[in-house]
Amino acid sequence: MYRAQQKKMGEAVARVARKVNETVENRAETLDLADCKLMTFPICIYKVMRNVSEGIHVITLANNELKSVTSTFITTFSQLRELNLEGNYLHRLPEEIRTLLYLKAINLSRNKFRNFPEQLTALNSLEIINLEENDIADVPVEKLASMESLQSVNLKLNPLNEEVRVIARPLIKFDLLVSPEGASAAPQV
Repeated sequence: MYRAQQKKMGEAVARVARKVNETVENRAETLDLADCKLMTFPICIYKVMRNVSEGIHVITLANNELKSVTSTFITTFSQLRELNLEGNYLHRLPEEIRTLLYLKAINLSRNKFRNFPEQLTALNSLEIINLEENDIADVPVEKLASMESLQSVNLKLNPLNEEVRVIARPLIKFDLLVSPEGASAAPQV
């Protein structure tokens, strides 16, 4: 059993190393580390990518086991346009997320957010926010309504307060995606 776990861990590390090397060698704009069983963003990647981090515009860390995103991660990849953190265990974002001035889309679906990450409302370039299938009840509707670039906020399968549903419609100019009242997420396996 222990050897099998070690082998899987070694395969995951090799997969991360291969993807990072491909990104660095090709000076790619995308770093895809989805499905790599990451519990944290590996510190060694910052050193390996220091010469190309400004050119990374899309990062996918979907379906890992991340419990947090560090301020170092945000400041290292300051030129991000898209950030996909779907399917992790995140419940908050660092304040430094406000420094991602070029961020257009963020996917935080299927995480553990209980509160809407209000730092996102400070990002003027943000067009798409996906918070589907979290545990969010209250949403800063007025702050979202003042975001000029915002086009879509997905809050499906969240236990939204009734007042969010009632207040939001007349105030917003973006697509607000919500589940029908009473709908709930399918149990996670």
